[in-house]
Amino acid sequence: MKRYAIIAAAGILAAACGSGPSSPSNTLPTTINFTAALNAANEVPPITNADAGATGTARVTFNLTRDAAGAITAANANFAFDLSGFPAGTSIILSHIHEGGPSVPGGVKVNSGLSPANPIVLASGTVTNQTFTNIPMTDLTLVQQIIDNPNGYYFNVHSALNTGGAVRGQLVKQ
Repeated sequence: MKRYAIIAAAGILAAACGSGPSSPSNTLPTTINFTAALNAANEVPPITNADAGATGTARVTFNLTRDAAGAITAANANFAFDLSGFPAGTSIILSHIHEGGPSVPGGVKVNSGLSPANPIVLASGTVTNQTFTNIPMTDLTLVQQIIDNPNGYYFNVHSALNTGGAVRGQLVKQ
């Protein structure tokens, strides 16, 4: 009889100590990081003009709010990128996330807010740590889709010379 009492007490103690699975909101991340290796050759079609030697790296962070069940209830994004190999004086006019796999063009899904009216001018053809913060992401289904399949989305940067895109790279979850 003592043996059964000890086993029962051990089971109650284990349950009280939380040895079971934790709730989803405690285990799902609230920050998701992505990178993208940007290259003019990745554009569709590949860039062959003065921007052909351009490369860069993008860093994208999703900041998430989750409910007790772990569902995303709010989100915003931060973009940061480094570019090099552009001709001196290049104007960068747009940057955003598009839907589309490698070699597949797609529509804009998350825009940085950069516009041709207020370009970033690369005096030496280079920029380091160009950032855009707190970009609202209201389509929470899209946020989850990007998290689940980052390779189905790409980050790209457009120049005044290549208004359809100058460098691009697929998102990779870190």
